[in-house]
Amino acid sequence: MMKLWLPLLLAVWLSSASGSNNNNNNNNNNNNSKQPNIIFILADDYGFNDIGYHGSQIATPNLDKLASDGVKLENYYVQPICTPTRSQLMSGRYQIHTGLQHEIIWSEQPNGLPLDSPTMADKMKEAGYATHMVGKWHLGFYKDEYLPWNRGFDSYFGYLTGSEQYFNHKRKYVDGKEYLDLWDNQGPVYNETGHYSANLFTEKAIDLVRGHGQKKPLFLYLAYQSVHCPLQVPEEYERRYSHIKDENRRLYSAMVAAMDEGIGNLTQALKDSGLWEDTLLVFSTVFCVRDICVISYTVYESIRSLQRDVCCFHSRGTPSKRTVLLHNIDPLRPRVGVPLYNDTFDTTVRAAVRVGHMKLITGDPGNGSWVPPPAESQKFIPDRRTSPDKNVWLFNITADPNEHNDLSDQMPDMVRTLLGYLQRFNQTAVPVRYPPYDPRSNPALHGGVWRPWE
Repeated sequence: MMKLWLPLLLAVWLSSASGSNNNNNNNNNNNNSKQPNIIFILADDYGFNDIGYHGSQIATPNLDKLASDGVKLENYYVQPICTPTRSQLMSGRYQIHTGLQHEIIWSEQPNGLPLDSPTMADKMKEAGYATHMVGKWHLGFYKDEYLPWNRGFDSYFGYLTGSEQYFNHKRKYVDGKEYLDLWDNQGPVYNETGHYSANLFTEKAIDLVRGHGQKKPLFLYLAYQSVHCPLQVPEEYERRYSHIKDENRRLYSAMVAAMDEGIGNLTQALKDSGLWEDTLLVFSTVFCVRDICVISYTVYESIRSLQRDVCCFHSRGTPSKRTVLLHNIDPLRPRVGVPLYNDTFDTTVRAAVRVGHMKLITGDPGNGSWVPPPAESQKFIPDRRTSPDKNVWLFNITADPNEHNDLSDQMPDMVRTLLGYLQRFNQTAVPVRYPPYDPRSNPALHGGVWRPWE
């Protein structure tokens, strides 16, 4: 994920920090006004083929408009699950360097993004920004120090765990009982039962936009719960897709529509508040590695130039200067088969790396066949385990983005080359942070609310 958008925001940070220094030295607010507002919207479990401009049957007019007016990143990759993607987004570090390379942070675990990792919000605050977050945190909360308002955000409204009910804002403990998980930086929020989270989070984001003064530029991170399970949505949205007979697909489509409407409402609020003309908006998703990213901007010319410098290789088809992307190395996943070679990376370990057009997967590849197809014409990756001991796959993801044609037997030299990359990455990895569940996490011990317990 860092590969494609972080350099852009780093460029903005550097420009902003320079502006802030000028302000401090010269007491000149004109420089500060040149810092762009930055809105980062993250959707959860939203698939590549489910946005309007990719030919989906789901209407997403607001996202389509942002895409048509901005930059579409069509070769954009993230981690396949929540915590690894969010940890890399917030820290700018591969998860093998934060210890979060195995699964997710479960609500009952005493775990979190390490405190020695400054967050994006920390960096934005250093650059003179007002920093606000709305939505899903999922980077640990077992101690107060890990809460979002202690990780660089001036304000927070949302939920701390990985998933919950959309209307009552509760999540189950391991005993099956549900407990509240809705917070702001004043404490638990009890009075929003029945308020659908996509609408609630949009409204909170709009309140921040409307209440934002002009003394500082705005950094707003809006992390929607949508469209993560459970599949829940107000009936008014579901009725729009009554022609879809499959219930799960109908609910999912309606959830996308609700989120798209929220993004449209937030965009309009930015325009009504006079902030849009100095705003950089990034929309990204978390799902299945290949994802959606849209960058929309109407900011002043120097920042437009920075965007062109960073993004031109996407919009014009010229190659990226960065050719290597580590997906993950997970040593805790059960091993598969025997090592293909003894003098390089152990192929029994679950890992994946991309170099140029080629992607190598080792160990347990997972099984995507359980995911129901969104339409008859669209297919997800089937179970790749053609034999129980197979542990190497090689794909040309430019020619074969859905990863159906395994080239590992045809290109053994390429396999060895990419294993060498994994070996070098693995030498820099830190130990995995994946502690056992802590019974002290039980919300029943803490007033019926998910909260820090240490």
